[in-house]
Order: sequence, then C-alpha cells, then structure tokens
Amino acid sequence: MVGLLCLLLSSVALAERHHIVIADTQLQTQIDGDLSDPLWQHATVVDLTLQNDPGENTPAPVRTTAKVIANAETLYVAFIAEDPDPSRIRAQLTDRDKIWGDDLVGIKLDTWDQARLAYQFFVNPYGVQLDSIENELTGRESEAWDGIWQSAGQITASGYQVEIALPLRLFSFNDRLDEQRWGIELVRFYPRENQYRLSATPVSRNQSCRLCQMGLATGLAGAKPGQQLQLTPSLALSRHESRPTPDDEWRRDDSVEPALDLRWAITPDTLLNATINPDFSQVEADSGQLDVNTTFALYYPEKRPFYLDNADYFETLRNLINTRNLASPEYGTKITGQRGKHLFGLLQTKDEKTNFLVPGNLSSSIAELGQSSDNFAARYLYDSTASWSLGSIASFRSSKDYQNSVVGLDGQWEITAQNKIKALYVRSETRYPDFLRDQFCGGDTPCDQPDKVECSFGDCDYNEQVLRLPVGETLKGDLLRVALYHNSRHLFGYANYERIDEAFRADLGFIDQVDFAKGAIGGGYIWYPQDHFFHKIQLGGDVDRSENIAGEKLEEEIEFSGFVAGRNELFVELYGGLREIAGRRQDASNLALKDNAPMFDETWLGLYGELRPVKPLKFGANIRIGDDIDYANNQLGEVFQINGWVNWKPHASISLNASHIHRTLDVPGGQLFAADLSDLRLHWQFTVRAFIRMTAIYTQLERDPALYRYNRVDRHSERLSAELLYGYKVNPQTVFYLGYGEGQFSDDEFRDLSSDSRTLFAKFSYAWLL
Repeated sequence: MVGLLCLLLSSVALAERHHIVIADTQLQTQIDGDLSDPLWQHATVVDLTLQNDPGENTPAPVRTTAKVIANAETLYVAFIAEDPDPSRIRAQLTDRDKIWGDDLVGIKLDTWDQARLAYQFFVNPYGVQLDSIENELTGRESEAWDGIWQSAGQITASGYQVEIALPLRLFSFNDRLDEQRWGIELVRFYPRENQYRLSATPVSRNQSCRLCQMGLATGLAGAKPGQQLQLTPSLALSRHESRPTPDDEWRRDDSVEPALDLRWAITPDTLLNATINPDFSQVEADSGQLDVNTTFALYYPEKRPFYLDNADYFETLRNLINTRNLASPEYGTKITGQRGKHLFGLLQTKDEKTNFLVPGNLSSSIAELGQSSDNFAARYLYDSTASWSLGSIASFRSSKDYQNSVVGLDGQWEITAQNKIKALYVRSETRYPDFLRDQFCGGDTPCDQPDKVECSFGDCDYNEQVLRLPVGETLKGDLLRVALYHNSRHLFGYANYERIDEAFRADLGFIDQVDFAKGAIGGGYIWYPQDHFFHKIQLGGDVDRSENIAGEKLEEEIEFSGFVAGRNELFVELYGGLREIAGRRQDASNLALKDNAPMFDETWLGLYGELRPVKPLKFGANIRIGDDIDYANNQLGEVFQINGWVNWKPHASISLNASHIHRTLDVPGGQLFAADLSDLRLHWQFTVRAFIRMTAIYTQLERDPALYRYNRVDRHSERLSAELLYGYKVNPQTVFYLGYGEGQFSDDEFRDLSSDSRTLFAKFSYAWLL
C-alpha cells in the first residue's frame, strides 16, 4: 500500500513538473554578455516568476527572463535580470567559486533525472563563475568540483545580463536516448533587504527532497557528450629553506615536480581520471584552527583536482574515503560512471608516506607508517529512481606488515515525501606493524605490554593510542549507523543510532572515534512570518547518550537552540546545553571508564549573530561561555570564547576577509591559558583571470606553567604564517601561480618572532582539450 501511494504521488509530481523544451540550433555565439546575436532569437524563453525564499512560491519581486538553446556540442543559457535600482546590484570581481552573497543567476542540471546528483552553474554580473555538485544523499553541496565552461556578464541601465556556454563534454548522460530528459532549474539570487531566491520552478517546504522538485527539460535530440579527453601537464618549482631555531643555519631544499593529469570520458557515462605526482600546489592555505586543549585530530578538506573530480560518488553517511590521508601520492587512477540506475567508482593510488588516524573513544592521533602503500577504493550504488537506493563501499590499504580493509553496505528509503531512513553497515579488518606503537610511547614507559603496567595520570609518556595498537593481532570490527529523518513545512526531527566497535578502523577515511555507541533524538518547529522583518523563526533541541562498547557512559547531553532570520541578512541564534562527559583516564594503561575516567558536569550558553548593515560589509560573532574540561590536568574549568569575522568589499576588485578567535580557560588557581588566532585574507582581482592574494594566519598562546601539574609548557608561544600569491587563471586547470611564503615563531627561549621557514614557489599548468 505504501509503495502504491509513493508511486501515485510520484506520478502526480511528474505531471505537475515545470517543463522546458530546449530549442535546437546549428548556430554558435561568442560569449561576451551581448544578447543581440541571432542565436538568442530562436531560444526557448522562460520567466522566473516565483520566489522560493523567503516566501514560498510567492510572486517574484523583480522580473527575470532566461533563454535556453543548444547545438550538438554546447548548451547555451542567457539571463536578463531586471532591477529597479541597478546601483544596488552586488557584484564582486573575484576568484571563481567566491561569489556567494553577490547577485547571481544560474542553472541546475540533473542529467540522469534521478534526483540524486545535480550540477550547478552560477554567474555574477561580472561573469565570475561558481560551479558545484549538489548531492541529495548526503544533503551537501561541493564547490570543490571545477568544470571548464564559459560565461560573461554586463551591467546595464535596467539591471544586468549574463551569457553561459556549457559544453556537453562536461556531463555524463545517456546518449542512447532519442531525446534527453534532464532535471532542470533556472535560478536567480537577488540579495537586497532579504536574500531572495527566484525560480521558474515551485519548491515545496513540505517535501524533504529538493532535487526531486526540479523541473523537466526535454530536447537535445541526438546529443553526444564526446570523449572529453583532457590532458593537464603541470610543473611546480620551489625553493624551501628551514631552520629549527634562529641560532641554526638555514637548510635549503630545491624541488622540481612535474605532474600530469588525464581526464577521459571512455564512454558517455564512464569517466577515467589518471594522475602522476599530484600536489597541493601551495596556492590556498588551510583555514586556521586552534589546536589547544583538544584530544581529537583536526580535519582538513581535500584540495587536489584529481581527487576532487566526482568525489561525490564515494560519499556515504560516514567519511569512509578521505583522500587527504593520501599525503604523498606517486600516481593514481580513478574510474567513475553511471549507467542507468547503476552508479560506480574505482580509485587506486600509490602513496609514499601512508598516514592514518589511530582512533579511540576519548582521543585520536595521526600515525605515520613511513613506507609506501597501495590504496584502493570502490563504490557501487543502485538508484531505483523511485523511493529507495542500495549501495556498497570498500577500501583497502596495504604495505609491508600492514593492511586495512573496509567493506560495507548502505541504503536510503524515502518512506514519504517528508520521511526517509538511511542506513550504513561496514566491517573492517586491520593488522598493524609491531613498530607502529613506538610512535606513541616515550621516555622510560614500557611499550611492549602497556596494559600490564599501571600508569597513573600524569606519569605516562604514552596515550590511548598505545592500547589501540595491539601487537601481533588482527583487529576485526563493525560500524553500524541508522538514521530516520522527518522534514515538513513546519516540523523537523530525527532519530539515529550509531555503534562502532573498538577494533573498527577506516584508515582511508576520517573516523576519529571508535569503541562507542550513541543514540540521539531531536527536532523542532519552524515559523515563516509573512510581510514581517523576520522571515524565519526556528526552535529545536535534542538529547543523546554515548557509551563505550562495554556499556560504560561516555557522555549524556541535552541541547537546545533557537534562531531568527530577517532582513539585511540578519541571523541571531541562542544555543546552550548541559552534559555529563568523561574526562581522561586516571590509569592510562586501562581502557575502562568506570572508576577510571572521572565524569564532569558541563553547562554552556552561546550566542551567534551576523548582519549586513550596508552592501559592502558583513560581519558576525559567536560568544560561548560555560564549563569545559582541562584535559592537561583532568579537571573542570570555565571557558570563554569569542569568534568574530568580517567580510568587507570596499571596491569591486578588492575584498578583505578577516576572522579572530579568542579563547580562555580558567581553572582553580587562575587562568590556564589564553589563545588567540587571527586569519586575514586580502584579495585584489585585476581582471576575471588575474589576482593577487595575501594570507596571514597568526596564533598566540599564553599559559601559566605553574597550573600545569603534569606537563612542562612554555609560558609564551607565537606562530605567524604569511603568503603572497600572484595567480592567473585561464580556466580552473590552465593556471600560473607565483608566490612567497614565510613562517615565523617565538617561545620562551626566543621571545621575538623569528623566521623558521621560507618558500619561493611557482606552478604552471595547461589543460589541453582534445
């Protein structure tokens, strides 16, 4: 009965879909923002008459006209975006993918019409591009994907207009059809007193699936995507100098690193990627993170094009494939594709370093194997295109005396338009080399049988990871996650359960906690006031409990939050909670929690807000006060943290992004530490292609050594990392970079900031489209 109801609902939805017939042409056009070319006289015209947000399918406040037409090689899209006051148009000449917040027009395309993945292409009034892939399974949008396409824009007396050319080689689709049937949505973002989202397609808040609500585009008869053969050779040159202290001599390392990427559509629905010596290119510094009073490893996103292309194919409910773990790959191959209802992906890489996480339930650390490894990942997903999907995931890492394998199943069932269930089950098998444990031991601490020697808190030179690396054993463990979601117009809720065995490892992924089971339930209510300063109000909360696999409590927590969103991009959220949480173990040689890890009662309160008072300026701040564990001394302290940020665009070519974090922790006896992190990024874009960027990340840590009962620490430490970069981009793969970076530090011995590293580097790459 439920299946029949879903089928009927799907049929009704299909019948009501906004339908666009893409006009055919033999003509081509120059992409310059001028819409007087003959090609546009024959295009299909679509008016964007609806406002999806903040109103729900109410009349659009301004007129927007889109035009769509295609020839055998290219899909062309144009927008005429009228504006009653063009002086209020927000547009920045900046690097690609950095234009959120500007006036934007764009198109979303689901080339298989299966409501699972959608390409997104947006352009601001200056023609600056943003592209991404929206994944319905994970609910995330990835801006990491970069396609090679054309766009141009012009600001006019009545608004602005944009031209877009999307080569069909960008897409995978079924070329065996007489006529294509693609999901489509034409969108305009109109940021004024509100951030308006305009479209030709109605979007219901009473349906959780967004891609299911896209319109239907037909046409492109006989379309062929071509072989999409792309060769991108590159050359990275660098001179790196370093020294341990200011009293030491500089050590120099010159590097010449050639690389080659290949991208080839073997068939219209199967893509081959290959790479030799991919690199990070040092062109964009990771965002600064405070690594103080933490017990779990920090996460950093992937940036290398080879691993980013079609990375969505490998995503599941958990991060089981995290290619940032591949620290120094020699070469790699990847095949991804989709044939009808079947999606698949294969990834192979040779890594020279082999780094991975060693997780526990109270901490995690990175281990370095120091030898090359073979790495392999596989993904398969069957998408019924109705209401369910079922897939499998696998990964393997192996080296001398080391092996990790992960195999599992995942699936999703959309029970109704408002309710869905997702599940993941994975099993792993791991064997570590005997010497790996030594990385986490030190001093006179015995490392051969650490669980046989009592080691009280503060007297151990090793941590939890020593006990998570048994010698001569093969670890076998499971991961299970089940989640139920409800999303309707006013109500949202979820319930999930996750269990990860103590012996589970996903060394090619980012699973930083094991040996725990957690259940959580939460939800809330949303109001949408009409014709009011506030256009959205939400209240919600959740409760959860975590235990180790032996049933001992790790954490029990209650959280609440509420926010209002209104004009001028105002957003204010109040949040807080209380929990009972385990501290560090008193006897580090024993993994038990009961009568070993003290439980602490924490209460906290936070306030977050952001606002755009005038067009070129937006700022925000987050304040948090309450309790926090002092992990160095295993006691409860009081934390105060404020994060502030500002985005300022004083000129159409210049933007400044600055953020600052200030955190203090007070404990019995005084202030344990005060930490500050400043992240400053100044961007000057000369043209759509050329820019200069300056980045500076500054960290300062002041501590009271007398309050650290078990560790010797510096009273003062500073770190400054700065980089100046010139870039010229013809497209995302045809680039030239020239930059200089320097790192400086100070501590109790060297009080003044002194350089300990400096790097001069250049990179050239060119994408040949064959």
